[in-house]
Amino acid sequence: MALILNIDTATENASVCLSQNGNVLAFEESREQKNHASFLQPAIQKILSEGSKNINELDAVAVTHGPGSYTGLRVGLSSAKGICYAINKPLITLNTLEVMVAAMEADASEIIHINNSLPILFCPLIDARRMEVFTALYSKTKETILEPCPMILTEESFLTELNQFLILFAGSGHAKLKTLLKSNNALFLNTVYSAQNMVTLAEHHFKLKSFASLAYSEPFYGKEFFNSALSKK
Repeated sequence: MALILNIDTATENASVCLSQNGNVLAFEESREQKNHASFLQPAIQKILSEGSKNINELDAVAVTHGPGSYTGLRVGLSSAKGICYAINKPLITLNTLEVMVAAMEADASEIIHINNSLPILFCPLIDARRMEVFTALYSKTKETILEPCPMILTEESFLTELNQFLILFAGSGHAKLKTLLKSNNALFLNTVYSAQNMVTLAEHHFKLKSFASLAYSEPFYGKEFFNSALSKK
């Protein structure tokens, strides 16, 4: 019965979740994007207290390691690694887009049940400013159809796939895509994910002993980080 601390600071909301054997024991969330760092440690202490657990009882720490906000990813991964080092427990890193799909599946269960005409794909979208997003395409069986990548949205985006699939779009970047696509095979969900959607994935990684390197694991930014201050030197 694995006791796992789940941490997500990858996007606009931050949340932490304590889970045991795939069940949520306690959950805490912040919707103030600029306060992820100050939110995290008190929130972890709070959910451990609510779950009547000590940090040394943890079996692993799971964290969304990207894509997402540069600062948010650094905050989450550094905190997760620090805890793992301190208590000598393994680190689990999860792709943010896959966690988003876990949330989308719950919201789309009725659509999936009644749709018999076309196969379904899930397309999570993280806003990356202007018309750019981080995105990927996944099948119902978790097969990766399009690897996680940055994409500049246009009226041509996903048109080939929309001729063959019913695609469910969600995430902070879905609103600007909605203004571009006219296909009846594009459905838009108002799904909001959180660390609670990490639980099943984290438990699966734990059972497989699919752990990340504490020494060498880094955030997955999705593209090269650009520092405007450095570019002027």
